[in-house]
Amino acid sequence: MTASRDTRQTAWSAIDVPEGAALTSLKAEVAGSPLYNPDLAPVGAAERTWNTWNITALWISMSAVLTTYTLASGLMMAGMTWWQALCTVTLGNLLVLIPMLLNAYVGVRYGIPFPVFVRASFGTTGAKAAAMARGLVGCGWFGIQTWLGGLALSALMTHFWSSWAQISGHQFIAFGLFWMLQMAIVLRGMRAIKRFETMAAPVLIVLLLLLFLWALIAGQGFTAVLRNSELLAKPSTHTFWEIFWPGLAANVGYWATLSLNIPDFTRFARSQKAQILGQSIGLPLGMVGTSFAGIFVTAAAMGIFHETLWNPITLIPAISQNGWILVVAMGAILLAQTSINMGANVVSPSNDFSNLAPQAISFRVGGIITGVVGVLMCPWLLMENASAYIFTWLAGYGSLLGAIAGIMITDYWWVRRRQLSLRDLYLQDGVYPRWNGWAFVAMAIAILPIIPGFVAAAQAPGGIVAHPGFFDQLYVYGWFWTFSVASFSYGGLRYFLGNAGIRSGKSEPIREGVAHD
Repeated sequence: MTASRDTRQTAWSAIDVPEGAALTSLKAEVAGSPLYNPDLAPVGAAERTWNTWNITALWISMSAVLTTYTLASGLMMAGMTWWQALCTVTLGNLLVLIPMLLNAYVGVRYGIPFPVFVRASFGTTGAKAAAMARGLVGCGWFGIQTWLGGLALSALMTHFWSSWAQISGHQFIAFGLFWMLQMAIVLRGMRAIKRFETMAAPVLIVLLLLLFLWALIAGQGFTAVLRNSELLAKPSTHTFWEIFWPGLAANVGYWATLSLNIPDFTRFARSQKAQILGQSIGLPLGMVGTSFAGIFVTAAAMGIFHETLWNPITLIPAISQNGWILVVAMGAILLAQTSINMGANVVSPSNDFSNLAPQAISFRVGGIITGVVGVLMCPWLLMENASAYIFTWLAGYGSLLGAIAGIMITDYWWVRRRQLSLRDLYLQDGVYPRWNGWAFVAMAIAILPIIPGFVAAAQAPGGIVAHPGFFDQLYVYGWFWTFSVASFSYGGLRYFLGNAGIRSGKSEPIREGVAHD
């Protein structure tokens, strides 16, 4: 009994990547494949350097940013109270942690990034379409976070040079400068990003604590500030439940991107324990803590300045005009925006673009492409309205990525029973087909019914349809609908139809037992 339990534990926690000469031989065998380059290669146990703290720091540094700080604002502008908004944010992040951990497991076990992992479920060529769906969303996020960082830089320059604000297009100039700073980090590669994330986390925690202490003291105590928070909620004609479900789906959608490409990071983790603990601590703590700080500090500012100052870029100059304080505070905000861009919005799109043509596009070249596409997506337009940002941008792409996540998880955990052929993931004509037709059929079944609801939400004021019909109600559940429908559809198709209609020739392993189970 003990031996059997030990065997199962080893199977669960094992790193199934060859070491030493065996790993070198594997890489040499697939080196000539158009699906391989060194940036997409499997990472062996000896190359793993990310421990629990590194992964916790990654999540804290990616969470302590302006979009998280203001995340509750869109929900409160739609009509929620502060505690309802915070509960919605908390529940959304606990739910998205589940697919996050399931996909992260594969990164640790096989040492592969997301574009390689998704080849198993969508096919070695079909994976390019699935990966780019994730990659283009990352480009949009990169643009949004860079725009916000550019605003912070512009505010700082205005303080020290009053004529700066009179220059035509000064915000776009600051946006360009901040963009170039980030591209310099991208060119230094993945190791530089890891060092940056680990260094950024403590700085961002200190900034949030300082803002919280200011609110506590200036707002005359915890209870008084929370009373002021009631003034932040806007009157609404919608019921709580009409706001809750799309708001919850949007909060799940906030990290729907990372729930797909988390293997890009966990492939460097030393163990399953490191990734599970690091994510379970860092993700909820970072998101809920930052969101609560945003509510609390804004409520204190409402009592003092008698206006709603959700954005720290406008709040901090109102608190103090001291040059050194502004430099440190705005510098921390710039650090925060750079941190989330490096972690959440550069690594995955860079790998995804590299996956399009591995022999021609490296991780660094993919990063530059990410930066250019992020600018072309006009992020200043996406951030014009906080509620529309939540109920259309977040909920919309979250619905798309929910379908992909459902298919990936069902394929690995149920269809393949946690068994992948590492070598064949890098070969065009190995055991995995070039196109897995069932994955795309399942994705269409999940996504097509919610497109009318997305179009209606995109045209509605604040992103909420006044008199929702059947398709509008489907869209309200966004990520939950697409994740569930795609999962069941894909599982059913593979169970009842297997490989039929996918390809002829050598079949891929379906529902086989795992030798070490």
